[in-house]
Amino acid sequence: MGRILSALVALAIASAPAFVAGAYVVKPAADGTASAPAMTSTATTTSTISTTNAAAASTTTGNGAPSGSHFNLNIIGVPKDKTAAMTAGDGHRIFVQLNGGEDAASLNGKLASQLVKVNKIFLQPAPAGESFQVLDANATDSNGALFQLPADVSTTWTVWARALGKPGGKSSTTTCATTAGADGIFGTADDEIICSLNTLTLQRTKGKSTFTNVSADLLFITVTVDPLTNAALATCLGVTTVTDVTVPLFNGCLQSYFWNYDNQGLKLLQLRFYPAG
Repeated sequence: MGRILSALVALAIASAPAFVAGAYVVKPAADGTASAPAMTSTATTTSTISTTNAAAASTTTGNGAPSGSHFNLNIIGVPKDKTAAMTAGDGHRIFVQLNGGEDAASLNGKLASQLVKVNKIFLQPAPAGESFQVLDANATDSNGALFQLPADVSTTWTVWARALGKPGGKSSTTTCATTAGADGIFGTADDEIICSLNTLTLQRTKGKSTFTNVSADLLFITVTVDPLTNAALATCLGVTTVTDVTVPLFNGCLQSYFWNYDNQGLKLLQLRFYPAG
């Protein structure tokens, strides 16, 4: 009798579902895929809906900027020029004169060799595998500041800005670069400065300051190209008549890109770079 009972128990165990660490093994369906229980599908759907709603709710923040990871850069206006070496390459700030700089319109056509570099933030494409980095944080000296950005920053990132500090200050930031000049060769004596038709002007007013998308002003340069007066640039860009052309940062038809920072008392311009899309 004992042997008969043992045999019956073994048969019952063999015909029951197998349990593995709190889950159960599902018998494959006829097409070779596993048929999951309805409870699993319901739980997955609920989780997906919750995640989607959370993502939608966090796409913007109360200060107007997108949410998510970003690179922060503070452009700080100071009343006295800095003298310390600021080339460690590990900061998120650049110092400029609180009241200083030049009107970008006055730079157009100026020889690059005659450029005054105070309140200029020179832009450099990052080597492969690197990203944003402040290489020289001092724009108050004769060398200007140096800021490294991804080489494809214009198409893969956006930049947002807001003015902070004591109300009343204002700054104008214009993207500029160097053309090859009449000889069509970069790095020679006739290289000229050319600045964008677009200028980012921000003024600190009373109350809450919010971010604005300024990618068109800081990540691109829009210039008027005349084949008669700038044949080399027109040829490079494929322009045959007087045309306003917009190109991204680090386009090879121009060189030595920089932001011309004309400051009229703004203590802090805050920039945030977010991945596009």
